[in-house]
Amino acid sequence: MAKLYFRFGAMNSGKSTGLLQVAYNYEERGQRVLLAKPGIDSKGSGAIVSRLGMSRNADFLIQPGENARDVFAAHAAGDDPDALLEHVDVAPVACLLIDEAQFLTPSQVDDLFKIAVLDGVPVIAYGIRTDFLTRAFPGAARLLEIAHALEELKTICRCGRKALFNTRRVGGVIVFDGDQVAIDGDEVRYESLCGNCYLEASGGQLGF
Repeated sequence: MAKLYFRFGAMNSGKSTGLLQVAYNYEERGQRVLLAKPGIDSKGSGAIVSRLGMSRNADFLIQPGENARDVFAAHAAGDDPDALLEHVDVAPVACLLIDEAQFLTPSQVDDLFKIAVLDGVPVIAYGIRTDFLTRAFPGAARLLEIAHALEELKTICRCGRKALFNTRRVGGVIVFDGDQVAIDGDEVRYESLCGNCYLEASGGQLGF
């Protein structure tokens, strides 16, 4: 039976790099994969971008309110509305890879589970568990609840310990207020910290 996998880690733990490597491995063996990410993730526009400089266009975006299984089915069948030719003969999908999965809705995560169990296509979702205030993203929380397999991707804090939390910097200053979603860009940056360094930066607070 195909499974839903959730590979999670703090910022800079190599999630997007790992996704692109998995896609390469499948395709090197002549197997077809589809890459997707939530439409809310504006970083790289329609591309999946690794901090190491690698990037690749996603095959499709999952917009808020969309049924992820329906969108996947259309692209798996070759019915891409942006393609010049539709209804072409295509190989079966060997794996669906999702970047920034924390931005999916819980119902879209349920759709991923159905793709794995009912459609027989393995789904590997990559994302972070919690926001800059240590609160779980709804999509990540659902993945932790229902994924068949969980794998933590590790990275280190500036002090050398294992990083656990993500802090948000605006104009170079760590902040502890604002919307849950603010995409990494020119004004907003993120740094992954261990528990000790996070508490030092937050004045000893968790879960604002």
